[in-house]
Amino acid sequence: MSTASLCRLSLFAGPFLLLILAVHSAEAQPGGEGAAAKAVAKTPLIPRAVLFGNPDKAATKISPDGTQISFLAPVNGVLNVWVGPIEDPAAAKPVTHDTKRGIRMYQWAYTGDILYIQDTEGDEDWHVYRASVKTKDVQDLTPLKKVNAQLGGVSHKHPDEILIALNDRDDRFHDLYRVNLATGKRELIQKNDGFVGFVTDDDYSVRLGAKFNPDGSVTAAQPDGKGGWKDFLKIPSSETMTTNISGLNKTGDVAYMIDSRGRDTGAFATIDLKTGKQTVIASDPRCDAGGVLIHPTERTIQAVSFTYDRMRWTFQDPAVEADFKKLAKVADGEISVTSRTLDDKTWIVSFRMDNGPTRFYVYDRSAGKARFLFTDRKALEDLPLQKMHAQTVKSRDGFDLVCYLTLPPGSDADGRGRPSHLVPMVLDVHGGPWGRDMWGLDPIHQLLANRGYAVLNVNFRGSTGFGKKFVNAGDREWAAKMHDDLIDAVDWAIAQKIADPKKVAIMGGSYGGYATLVGMTFTPEKFACGVDIVGPSNLVTLLQNIPPYWAPMMPLLKDRVGDPSTTEGKEFLSQRSPLTHVAKIRRPLLIGQGKNDPRVKQVESDQIVEAMREKKIPVTYVLFPDEGHGFARPPNRLAFNAVAEAFLAQHLGGRFEPIGNAFDGSTITVPTGAEGVPGLVEALKKRPQ
Repeated sequence: MSTASLCRLSLFAGPFLLLILAVHSAEAQPGGEGAAAKAVAKTPLIPRAVLFGNPDKAATKISPDGTQISFLAPVNGVLNVWVGPIEDPAAAKPVTHDTKRGIRMYQWAYTGDILYIQDTEGDEDWHVYRASVKTKDVQDLTPLKKVNAQLGGVSHKHPDEILIALNDRDDRFHDLYRVNLATGKRELIQKNDGFVGFVTDDDYSVRLGAKFNPDGSVTAAQPDGKGGWKDFLKIPSSETMTTNISGLNKTGDVAYMIDSRGRDTGAFATIDLKTGKQTVIASDPRCDAGGVLIHPTERTIQAVSFTYDRMRWTFQDPAVEADFKKLAKVADGEISVTSRTLDDKTWIVSFRMDNGPTRFYVYDRSAGKARFLFTDRKALEDLPLQKMHAQTVKSRDGFDLVCYLTLPPGSDADGRGRPSHLVPMVLDVHGGPWGRDMWGLDPIHQLLANRGYAVLNVNFRGSTGFGKKFVNAGDREWAAKMHDDLIDAVDWAIAQKIADPKKVAIMGGSYGGYATLVGMTFTPEKFACGVDIVGPSNLVTLLQNIPPYWAPMMPLLKDRVGDPSTTEGKEFLSQRSPLTHVAKIRRPLLIGQGKNDPRVKQVESDQIVEAMREKKIPVTYVLFPDEGHGFARPPNRLAFNAVAEAFLAQHLGGRFEPIGNAFDGSTITVPTGAEGVPGLVEALKKRPQ
């Protein structure tokens, strides 16, 4: 999976690190399977490694002073941070030395060093590291065992120090430390007695803290100057997914926030920390505010993005609006400013496509000119990639479900998103569940479309970004109305003559894996097969085994998923658990799991595999001993996707790239069911030891 795909897996954690359908109804011909297959057969097979291997360059950034460029690129097959002169990116050299897992998240420090985080084999015991660009030395700033470290703040006003949140004192709560980059010395600036996060200003003063209450609401509090706290703002439980404070202005007395109180969608707003006066800056009646551009030093609001089906920007700064108009003439795709200099004169800009690689440019604001740098995957530039079509589907009770559809090559001659013949389809369910699917190049879509399948993503109720009514409609609806939305989208695809009703698969990771298991158990005749990646099978054990540092948000989980601490709650959660209904499974199932997953622990896969084996229901179980919540190492990604596409081909009739040497460098194990996937037994026997 790509880095983007991994983000889609996130179960629970993502939201808490802070705080009319125009239908072209093409008449698909019955019995057109042969014609559809012939159309696909004319298209070259895209190698898995091109889609799921390491990118050439990713996460491109510019140094605060504008002299250097950085990006992630492989060193001996492992992603590391490279740095070079902004005028000559080809001269970049690696400044980090990861040899196994690969670096995925990093940023510049104002000293000109690189900061990044890394865990061990997917355990999410993150450490914060500093890499010297000059000497290439790497220092662990959090050399402690069994901690989950988080980068808490980086300020241009204090370049030699950063903030790090650490749960070393109490594994449930992250205290806030001020850390010297040269010496590694830590100074405690805020002890945490139950907060889920803090908001600090550019001087590293804590201005706000957020804490969940027993009823699932959130209280934002301010330091009272006497070592205690005074309540500032209470966010009802019904608003917590669509209301949060996200930063401060230059003086630290005005907070920036997304706020849905008194409205359905989250508007971008300011709130005065002294008077409580609120001002709405930008809003959209269809969706919540998303990204925001804020001047690096002046902290003024420049632009706010909104994404319903496609991303759009609203502007508060005329100069920035003029820049975006110029950039729109440079390339197609959705524009994002991914990095900028401290003086805001130079930007790194990305253009995200749906049928091509992401394009990176360096943009000189004074000259109004963009210079092309590179794409993230050059091998994708000349491949037969397919367009992604945004669709809106009505749920049975009237919600608009924003969906994304990709069709096999040769099946959609007029480009309107309807195939000329019925095709097999894969329903790909996003994780979270409090996340969403977005438009843009998706390696899973491209792989499966190239193999002959339609691929459909559904933003089911409970997905974030579409207002509080929509997200709250998912409360305690796991395996119920949330699943109904998925079924409604599949039925829409069948009614629109897109999907062959006998050849629809369901797959996904994290919550998407759970949804797959629900599909196999609650609607066992609907899907021809399922692919579950790190999905929970038992909601009781899932909630009983959360990481300790998720404890502060347990009131929210009880409110929105169910309460495992009461008899009634356990019974409710049990009935919504696929494990309880395992005897209903009728169709083939593939399960993938990381042994070190701290969110969906291995027991979640083990117990449903064991239950299926006891009932003599076939299942193929793939386990990686050096992975966590998703498969981060490229050899493991390639190995699992090789198994998955062979599995899908057997049950949907598409084509696939043989497993071949896809297991080279992978730690893949198959505890049971290898015989259920074409070529898997043979590939396991001949892989390098």
